[in-house]
Amino acid sequence: MATLERIRSKSVFLLVVIFVALLAFILGDAITNGRNLFGSHTTVAKVGGDKIDYLEYQQKREELNRQLEEARRQNPQQYANFDVQQLPQMAVNQLMSEKLLDEAVKKMGITASPEMLRRYMMENPQPSAEQLAVVRQLQSLGVNVTSMEQAHSVIFNPKRNNLTQAQVEPLQQAWLQLENQASRIIAQQTYIGLLGGTIQANDLDKKALYNDFIDLAQVQVAYRPYGQLDEKAYPVSDAEIKQAYDSEKAQFKVNEPTKEISFIAVNIAPSDADRKASTALAEATAKSLREGGTLSKELRKEGLNIEKRTLRASDLPGGQLRTFVTQAAPDTVSIVTNNMRGFTVVKMGKKYTETDSVMLNIVNVAGATLPNDVLARLNSGLSIDSVASTFSADSVMVQAKQWITLYDNKGKTDAIQGNQLDSLKNAGGKYIKLLSTADGAILAQLAKQGDAKEIYDYEVVEYELHPSAATVNAANEKLEKFLAANTTAAKLRENATKEGYNLQTFELTQSSNAVPRMQGYNMYYPDSRQVVRWAMIDGKPGEVSKIYESKEAASPALYVAAVNSEYADFVPVTNAEVKKYLTDKVRRSKVGDAEVKKYQPKATDMASVAAAMGVQPQDLAQFRFSARSGVNDQKVMGQIAGSKPGKKVVLVKGDDGVYAFVVNGNSKSDFKYDDATYQRQYQQLFNANMEQMLRGAKQIENNIYKFEAGE
Repeated sequence: MATLERIRSKSVFLLVVIFVALLAFILGDAITNGRNLFGSHTTVAKVGGDKIDYLEYQQKREELNRQLEEARRQNPQQYANFDVQQLPQMAVNQLMSEKLLDEAVKKMGITASPEMLRRYMMENPQPSAEQLAVVRQLQSLGVNVTSMEQAHSVIFNPKRNNLTQAQVEPLQQAWLQLENQASRIIAQQTYIGLLGGTIQANDLDKKALYNDFIDLAQVQVAYRPYGQLDEKAYPVSDAEIKQAYDSEKAQFKVNEPTKEISFIAVNIAPSDADRKASTALAEATAKSLREGGTLSKELRKEGLNIEKRTLRASDLPGGQLRTFVTQAAPDTVSIVTNNMRGFTVVKMGKKYTETDSVMLNIVNVAGATLPNDVLARLNSGLSIDSVASTFSADSVMVQAKQWITLYDNKGKTDAIQGNQLDSLKNAGGKYIKLLSTADGAILAQLAKQGDAKEIYDYEVVEYELHPSAATVNAANEKLEKFLAANTTAAKLRENATKEGYNLQTFELTQSSNAVPRMQGYNMYYPDSRQVVRWAMIDGKPGEVSKIYESKEAASPALYVAAVNSEYADFVPVTNAEVKKYLTDKVRRSKVGDAEVKKYQPKATDMASVAAAMGVQPQDLAQFRFSARSGVNDQKVMGQIAGSKPGKKVVLVKGDDGVYAFVVNGNSKSDFKYDDATYQRQYQQLFNANMEQMLRGAKQIENNIYKFEAGE
């Protein structure tokens, strides 16, 4: 069923060509590289008449890359395994949605009001990465700002903050660009809200939902699952499969031209010889560190590097490395891990205690002479809380009791330089100039030190074991030999498993930019875009590809594909999984007819028919027409809900088994009708696809595989 469920711009580059020779040169070069620079050859996708050009696609991809980097920075564990091969299609999807939305917004004439723009830019509780970048850039200039409102004040009042117009001009331009983007986003969100508001239930819709909830039935149900279906007892003919296909053909419709491929992935693991060589390298590394204190030239030629780490005890990695570092004597060397993934060799340094954070009182002062006056007043007893009222607000900015992190989970931070920290500690509680220029100074006082933490210095050599070139070549030779004897898709399907290869089937479309590792999951085989390109552009039904190689060092792989079939409107009845689904459905229907006929003579009362079925009847005292009714089959659920009370036992075949039921009575739950509640329920059930509503009848053409699927 997984496959069955799967079944379920800007303008083009305007290049002004003046000379005929230049035109011929560009055309020739573009054709040589397989991608023309004119016409539709730079169109990554189209939705209706709107085109997505390669340049804006590249810009969107870069934007998504930046967002991914920021997400990885903030949540490294959550995004560590994010497959970047998802980004091309994500970029195209976003651009198509934006074009549809921008067109709709333009037609409606929606704009952002100044009040909405201010709230978005300055009061947004979740500012964008671009907004935060402006704040960080100001901080890099030595300006202590923490909010977008503060950033705006500094950027557009530079003199008050000891900055020149030249320093803030790029930031002013960036701010105005962010405002333009914000205006667009606000208008889009306004339109989406209006569009969503058009989904309204009428009184009949709401009453129907209400009645489905309050109408109750007292039902007895006996259910016998079909179990394992006997293929010989219930044969299914091709004519019956075709008839079932015709009756359900609409669900087999595809939205894009599709090619079904058989796919072989050979994941190459390090050989025994590779692992033996890795062990020898680990021992040589440990010996070199013991004897010389560092890596020899020969080991560096092998690509090994030694890295010094300084970490708090709480930030040390777990396992054997942590055990060794916390217990080893200085200059001790150990191979702490050595397995199929590689090895880790550690040389212990020193262990000591040090505070990992300090609390500072910070005062930014503008001007050439004022910093000395402020410093003198502070060290004469002026409290930091009184600075703003004592001196001009345009000249000073105060941050009291600010905790500064000196160590994080990666080691020492560069928040404060070592000499600055020493000066703060030696000042005896006085304020000092932490940073000073001709235009102003940053004054700081050490208010408090964090608790002392255990700190460990050590050196580490980490080696990742990869399959050697000899191992990769051996796997390649074996696969080449198999392909030489199996030159058609049919032969490859017939013999792949016999030769020990895992054969998978995938449907690739215009929107495919890599081969999925598993259907339904957003993970792809590394570098499998090459296979998609071959299948969608060059591969014909029955043909087998050459061997494609993933160059991912950690886990190299070899890929081969064969095109089984192609279709542009409906998945054909000959599709293996479609045929399997329909065969099973027809067979279950036959079994259901036979079961109903078998138990019908016993359907005089529930006890008799349940006994004949070999099951216990179930009492459903509050049966509702809903997913939580106690009956899983929706057709059977509907028959029960539509039946009147009586003594008659009804036998009916379901998709998954045979049911017997009797409705003993009806009632209504005492639940007051609320119009708003059922309006919300209607909208939840409707589950509007906003993009589809915007798209309407517009056709989508996606050429992403031509640009991102390798050469």
